Amino acid sequence: MNKVLVVSRQQAIYENLLIKAQLPALELTQDPKLASIILADPPKIVSQLDQYPNLRWLQSTFAGIDALTQPGLRQNYALTNIKGCFGQLIAEYVIGELLEHSRHFSHYHKQQTQINWQPKPYRTIAGQTMVILGTGSIGSHLAQVAAVMGMHVIGVNRSGGTSCTAFSSIYRLEQLTEALSQADVLVSTLPATDQTDNLLNGKSLNHCRNTLLFNVGRGNAICEQGLLETINSGAIRHAILDVFKQEPLPKSHPFWLHPNITVTPHIAAESFPEQVMTIFIENYTRWVAQQPLCYQIDFDRGY
Repeated sequence: MNKVLVVSRQQAIYENLLIKAQLPALELTQDPKLASIILADPPKIVSQLDQYPNLRWLQSTFAGIDALTQPGLRQNYALTNIKGCFGQLIAEYVIGELLEHSRHFSHYHKQQTQINWQPKPYRTIAGQTMVILGTGSIGSHLAQVAAVMGMHVIGVNRSGGTSCTAFSSIYRLEQLTEALSQADVLVSTLPATDQTDNLLNGKSLNHCRNTLLFNVGRGNAICEQGLLETINSGAIRHAILDVFKQEPLPKSHPFWLHPNITVTPHIAAESFPEQVMTIFIENYTRWVAQQPLCYQIDFDRGY
């Protein structure tokens, strides 16, 4: 009999879904010493890892698992994350904010409260170039949506290749600045790894030209001081940030009140329990059959 323990801010929901699923040879437990399987939010479980002596497999409820791949943490278990259900949500966030920024909807709402009729010039997003850092399931879905809306889409990844035809071209990370120089819109969907730490810094972002920047990947990718410098220089015209190096973002942080920075509280793509459970059930079926798990993390690569 396999014992599963849930560590999540939505623990009650996940436990009810597990009970309803009636998976064979699987029982819920509250005893860390008995749990061989854990379903968890990475930030909530990371400080407790050593309390689970029989842990063999941990299914993350998040796409981002960087909390669990830090140096010094145990790695003697299979770690899987969530993929395939966040692309639509990220695309909604990016395209929604992009249209808000380019079509001035908030401006007109404010004008309405002032009973003021004053059109403001705007530019269509069709024909603009979107550079997407990271061409996995999230980046590829966003590329498809942007392409349908008439945008020219460039991808950047480690290999320089992708199977997603929505990208007109792909650059390797070593060619980052060449891609950035073409960006009207820049979107980072990158995971947190040693290679992505402060990738978007004062030097690299200085190759942008009046670019609208989004970070919906992980907060480590942006050098905060470098971003402020390139906003001041005009290389970045506005930054829309959903993820940060420290969350919640400290109240004293300069991003909060900066007129050219939009802060959202890590809500671009929520982990909906029903979608997470679909992946957990598939992986549990594979686990019992001793088959490879879906979305297993390579601890060395960090994704």
